[in-house]
Amino acid sequence: MDLRMTAFDSPLFSVLQHLHDAGDDSDKSVSGPYRTYARDAKAMAATAADVKESPNSYAFVVDMPGLKSGDIKVQVEDNNVLVISGERKREEEKEGAKYVRMERRVGKFMRKFALPENANTDKISAVFQDGVLTVTVEKLPPPEPKKPKTIEVRIA
Repeated sequence: MDLRMTAFDSPLFSVLQHLHDAGDDSDKSVSGPYRTYARDAKAMAATAADVKESPNSYAFVVDMPGLKSGDIKVQVEDNNVLVISGERKREEEKEGAKYVRMERRVGKFMRKFALPENANTDKISAVFQDGVLTVTVEKLPPPEPKKPKTIEVRIA
């Protein structure tokens, strides 16, 4: 099974990440599609996921702490790409209280997985429990082996 995270195994990602981080602090003129791509790339890189294969299905297990099930989207895009996304919003500050330190991640969570050819995109289920999302994709049954066709040999 070959499940790869699209576009993040290349050195280009680290260069884009560096440029994006530099742009956050010093140059706000960078905008448009690049900023969206870099933001989504950060969200994908920061979302932990495990992929398990069993004889009948694939299971994608994604940590999404602090989210509610309504804040999570599971979609299948063209070319059998499974997209799991969500967004954790910052808690509203109460009057008289302010953050002294903020370490918990806020913002988008996203992962994309290229599904194998034997994945049945009509049989996908998702369960969210204790901050962990488990998406199960059933496998298509293996094709039946073709029986050889017997051809009668006639005498001429």
